[in-house]
Amino acid sequence: MADIPSGLLEACVVVGAASDKLREVHQSHQQGKIKELPLLGAEVLQVHAPPFVTKESASSENQGHAPAFSRVQRRRSFIKKKKERAGIANGETAKGSDGGGGTTTEDISVPKDLDLIALPQLCFPGGLQIASEQREDSYHYLVFTDVFGNRTHAVVVQYYRPIQFFQDGGHQNGHRSSSKSSRLYTAYGICVISKYPYYNALRDCLSCLLTQLKPSWMGDFEERVKEFSAKLALVPIPPPGQLHVVFNLRPLQIGLPSREDKDRPAVDLDLHLPFLCFRPRQLLQIITSLLTEQRVVLLSCDWARLTLLAESLMLFIHPLVWQHPFVPILSHQMLDFLMAPTAYLMGCHLHHYEEVAAEVAAETDDLILVNIDDGTVSSSWSDGIDLPDVPLAAAECFITRVEGLQVHYDLEVCHLGAGTEVNERRAQRKQWQRKLNTHIQNITLELIVNIFREVHDHLNYEHRVFNSEEFFRSREQADQPFYKKVLDTHIFHSFLRDRLNRKMDAFTRMELSTRTEAYRLRSMTESPRRPTMQELARKYTSPESRLSKRLGASLPNLGESGGSLVGPLRQTSFKNIQVDSGMKSPQSPVRFFKLPEFPPPLAYHYVQNYYQEMITLLGKAISGAASEDSSLLARYHYLRGFVNTVAGKRLDALEDFQNLYKTDTDIFPGELVNALVDSLQEGEQVLADRRPEIKRLISQVKRDHERERARHVDEGVKRFQLPKKHMQLEDFVRHVQESGIVKDQGTIHRLFEALTVECCKSSLGWHGGGSAVKAPSQSIFYLDSNLEGQQKQVDPEIFRVFYTFWKETEAEAKEVALPASALEHLEANECVFKLSSSVKTSHGVGKIAMTQRRLFLLTEGRPGYMEVTKFRDIEEVKISSAPFLLLRIPSLKIKTTLRKETFEVNLKSEVDLWHLMVKEMWAGRKMADDHKDPQYMQQALTNALLMDAVVGCLQSQKAIFAATKLAHFDRMKLEVPLMVPKTTSETLKHKINPSLDLTSPQAVDVLLYTPGQLGVSSDSEGDGNPKLWCALSDGKVVVFDATSWSMQQNQVQVGTSRVNCMLGVDRQQVWIGSQDSVIYIISTRSMSCNKQLTDHRSEVTGLSLGERSEKYSPKVAYSCSAEGAVIVWDVSTLKVRKQFRVSCDRLQSVQLCNGTLWCCARDCIMEVWKNGMLHRKISLPEQLCGSPTAFSSLLLYHEREQLWTACIDVGELCVWHLREPTKPFQRIQLPDCAGVTCLIKVKNQIWVGGRGWSSGKSRGKIYVVDAQRHTVEKELVAHTDCVQALCSAEDRYVLSGAAREDGKIAIWKVE
Repeated sequence: MADIPSGLLEACVVVGAASDKLREVHQSHQQGKIKELPLLGAEVLQVHAPPFVTKESASSENQGHAPAFSRVQRRRSFIKKKKERAGIANGETAKGSDGGGGTTTEDISVPKDLDLIALPQLCFPGGLQIASEQREDSYHYLVFTDVFGNRTHAVVVQYYRPIQFFQDGGHQNGHRSSSKSSRLYTAYGICVISKYPYYNALRDCLSCLLTQLKPSWMGDFEERVKEFSAKLALVPIPPPGQLHVVFNLRPLQIGLPSREDKDRPAVDLDLHLPFLCFRPRQLLQIITSLLTEQRVVLLSCDWARLTLLAESLMLFIHPLVWQHPFVPILSHQMLDFLMAPTAYLMGCHLHHYEEVAAEVAAETDDLILVNIDDGTVSSSWSDGIDLPDVPLAAAECFITRVEGLQVHYDLEVCHLGAGTEVNERRAQRKQWQRKLNTHIQNITLELIVNIFREVHDHLNYEHRVFNSEEFFRSREQADQPFYKKVLDTHIFHSFLRDRLNRKMDAFTRMELSTRTEAYRLRSMTESPRRPTMQELARKYTSPESRLSKRLGASLPNLGESGGSLVGPLRQTSFKNIQVDSGMKSPQSPVRFFKLPEFPPPLAYHYVQNYYQEMITLLGKAISGAASEDSSLLARYHYLRGFVNTVAGKRLDALEDFQNLYKTDTDIFPGELVNALVDSLQEGEQVLADRRPEIKRLISQVKRDHERERARHVDEGVKRFQLPKKHMQLEDFVRHVQESGIVKDQGTIHRLFEALTVECCKSSLGWHGGGSAVKAPSQSIFYLDSNLEGQQKQVDPEIFRVFYTFWKETEAEAKEVALPASALEHLEANECVFKLSSSVKTSHGVGKIAMTQRRLFLLTEGRPGYMEVTKFRDIEEVKISSAPFLLLRIPSLKIKTTLRKETFEVNLKSEVDLWHLMVKEMWAGRKMADDHKDPQYMQQALTNALLMDAVVGCLQSQKAIFAATKLAHFDRMKLEVPLMVPKTTSETLKHKINPSLDLTSPQAVDVLLYTPGQLGVSSDSEGDGNPKLWCALSDGKVVVFDATSWSMQQNQVQVGTSRVNCMLGVDRQQVWIGSQDSVIYIISTRSMSCNKQLTDHRSEVTGLSLGERSEKYSPKVAYSCSAEGAVIVWDVSTLKVRKQFRVSCDRLQSVQLCNGTLWCCARDCIMEVWKNGMLHRKISLPEQLCGSPTAFSSLLLYHEREQLWTACIDVGELCVWHLREPTKPFQRIQLPDCAGVTCLIKVKNQIWVGGRGWSSGKSRGKIYVVDAQRHTVEKELVAHTDCVQALCSAEDRYVLSGAAREDGKIAIWKVE
């Protein structure tokens, strides 16, 4: 039987002094034997824990006559008993202050995982003091941590009652006294324990309890505490999101705030308290001590402050999680815990300060002592603190934010009158606190984001490697001591694991939302890291000033300014953090669900009626909620499912949890649902099989559970290390990718060939310094050195030298000092990637510098700048020789289209390398311009820099020949000139690579363009820009901002299967049909997938939006799956309105036209009425009936009442009349076409995507057909693999995506 989920209460424990000790003190005091009242040892007197009622106990009662609070249930009460009691031994019944109330029970039970040994000390950490006068109630807070790191929370109230005994030794049940002068008071501690950190709520609950206990007789003490505990056990915990739970516990109304999301704990404390105790710089010191895993001791004379401050600090470092001992309160008996040899966060009373600072510090390493009362942070060994500073820019941003906080509630309400309703004033205060807490959490989260923003740039997700050395070197010099300590901590290792798992938590969301446009553009290129002109000039110019601004629905300007995508725009870290970035996160309006009034909580039938009343109220709330507010509906369903679970209605609970698939899968309680499924009894299993939605849920949960068990391996994080063994190709690829030098497998394979030329030496008949065979014209001919039957390996020492040279070159680039004249001529995102030694040129002496766009000369003597050429302007590059005295010095001659004279530079021994690099950059620039694809230039730059590193590491005669292996584009230009047809060049505007973040190209399976939204503020969640959605292999969806074609979202994962179709249902959601039979729904605002439609039984192949008959009629969508099922969905409620099945061979798509549904299958096309009845059926044309082909796509041309069809393996289009589709009236032959995969209509054109032949090779082709004349207007060739997807961007551009071998998206101009 699965464990029933717990409510608010885990246990309630009463702690106090034993009655015999109290009697002894009382008698001594009466007799005047003691002058100073002693400290007594506290003991556990009572333990109350759920379940307080069970069905079995209820059946044994005489219903209708048994009282609501039957003594039968007292078996759940624990009463601390002594083995030997004098009173019992003498046959007397002692009525003591242990709360027994005159009745003890034999059935003693303690809740699982509740350790009662140390609890009395923690409830009275300063000892139990007998007092001679009444003292005020005192509250403090506890945290318990088990061996697995799970935390339990508690609130303790200490309150005093008078000690009174009769002359005969019996304890007086009353609270009056005849001898006022001799009265003594003893403290009782009531500890409410919960799995959830509801500190304020539990404190308020205890306050309500005290209003009942104080005027009551001691004999009622246990019963009242038990009844109080049973009520709290009935309170359900709200799900993550905007729904809070409130309940009445007279005289107060108590509220339980929900967690913001499933990865954060609930926040029910005042997060501004640390800001009242410490200045911002002291808070940064404390946060640093946590991030660097120091031994931290909090000290205060107020026990309550210790836990509240400690818990606040845990929230401040979120999403990093403290991995070490966490004990906010230590009693005086527990101070030896401070001797622990590990990092920890502990707290103790301030009067132990000297003891801790002297004795404990002498036995352990340095302690960080945090004095909460004085607001100071000190070290136990020295006056100063040996802690590194938080990175400067992040610290300054944090301090600026904190200075703007308004932390004084009195200033907020000084204009208001005195409220007469206490609950109203409390609600007002909580609302203010909630807003302030959110603001503080945003500030602290931004601090963490600013500190670790660039971590993901140094992660290799495929091999789960973090290149810590490279990350460390990229930090500012002043910040490196901080990172040196942080990078080796457990807390950071856990953080890395979440990043490698691509966890979409608060950190990731803020990091994505605060990325600059320049950073997004840099992510579009895979370039080596070099400082840009921006960084060299130490100035920041907003990239938005060079790009299209956010214009809502405006489309990008795809003019010649596209070159901005080429440069490696390195993020300037947080050196220029905008103070307003990322801080205006919108908050969903908070909703409250009020629980019914509590029943008598110790009678089973009353409790069941209470649950039923709660279920009824939640049902009404679900009915009354707007169908568009799916987030709120999800919370109601979750809460009702929880209540149904504890009420024993398992099937109803499963039905509620099933509804989460359509409302919000983010809060789906997988473990609870799996436990529910396992606990179903035989009769319930039979009933579940009769309810299709529950049957589907059960099978889905079991599949997910098995999948989770199969992959439930704690994948660690590896640090990059240089190899120690010889590497074959596979190992070499892995090590290069881990190093972060380059990801592309093709490039790494060529680098492998370059570093293994030693294996080729004998085979090529090596002689002298010939790196390649040179003709008299000095042209280089590349030789194929693939050796059959010989195992190539890279020596680890060669790899080490290569890696070191690469990193040294990267570091040297940061030290390049350019004169102001050079900075003026270069673009802000240009980087100097190669700088020659001082050489003589035809324009004087100086150094040749290479950026990703040009070559220029830095003249010596009087520093100056002279541009040699841009790579696109080069006409010829060759090696020559220049006379110098009696010698001939090798030189490089560069002829450009902009100058008549040839530029000559005497590069001496560097000439061969520069020749290779310039020719590769020239070839890459030409291909980038011809194909409108900036990635070619980026790849050429990477190839050139790898050549430089290869020559630098080999330092031998074979070095230049090895470098030729990397001359990829120059080789392509020589071997097979890739001429782009004129029509293609004129129509093609741009190309982007959605697989750039991956190690190899991925097929573009589906494309979808969604228009922008005018009037959407950039401060709101998401933005109003148009977007391009691209579905790649294995359920990966990449999203581009269509105003700049920058990658907005690296990856949204929708299952693990191929995506077949996408549909923009409205401006808020995109539907995605997958091979795994699920329709995934992505919110365009949050860019997350949190809804699923699971009604299809086989792969979803088509989606279409229905036509609205009237303005206010519900919007519907149609989906189809391969086996012929068609489902009609209500878009607002996500409920199935209708479903039917058509008979065909693999149903591929559906479209709605004039009230009928057109279904495209492999073997036929069907027109179906909306009720599923077949109207007409179109088979393959007669001439194709005998061939093994099939329909691939259809297009409905409404205005002309035409149907256009295409087939998989046939290079023609068929045009049919909708009125009489017996046979096509027009057949359009597509030249050199081998098959068609997709059709779209754009203006008066039909764009056709497929595959064909060009220059004797199979290529992806696009045909533009005139819809009126039925003629092919254009034949476009820009993909090296089949065109699989087409979509239109508001009839201004057409976007095409190709299969895996190409894997790119082309953007075409529509005329």
